[in-house]
Amino acid sequence: MSTGRLIAVAGPSGAGKDSVMRGLADAAPVLVPVRRAITRAPGLGGEDYDALSEAGFAARAEAGEFCLHWTAHGLRYGIPASVLDDVRGGAQRVANLSRTVLTEAARVFPELEVLHVTADPETLARRLAGRGREGRDDIARRLSRTTEPLPAGLTVHRLHNDGPIGTSVDRALHMLGLAAPARLTEGR
Repeated sequence: MSTGRLIAVAGPSGAGKDSVMRGLADAAPVLVPVRRAITRAPGLGGEDYDALSEAGFAARAEAGEFCLHWTAHGLRYGIPASVLDDVRGGAQRVANLSRTVLTEAARVFPELEVLHVTADPETLARRLAGRGREGRDDIARRLSRTTEPLPAGLTVHRLHNDGPIGTSVDRALHMLGLAAPARLTEGR
């Protein structure tokens, strides 16, 4: 592919977005994960992120250091402005984005593709409880959002992620037009 693209990985909490992203990056090094800035305490797992205070986040946003930023689940998230330069230069980047910012992301990144990762409600609930970051009410609130549609007019690839992560990664690679490496497909 001669032009760059941002692949937005979106879907409900607990769908396995971070696991799919790690698998994609391992299988196709051309897909470089984006490190987000988040107003979350450091070291809570799931993904590598830059932990920022509210004031630090606001200052970086005001200085134009994010090409995209949004609020979800009481936290603020930002994508570094350098990602836009990377994509314009031909790079393929993959980022965990909220459905609420996808329309704006498509304006900023004309070659945007969305990998919509989903899983059955029982799987989502089990994964959320296993993370230990949310209480029962927070989990119920997150699960209630799983039926909200994605914005219209986007290039969307739908990935159901209930089985083995290797199978999901292989399907995602195929959807994104990247060949699955033999090491992931052997023995299936």
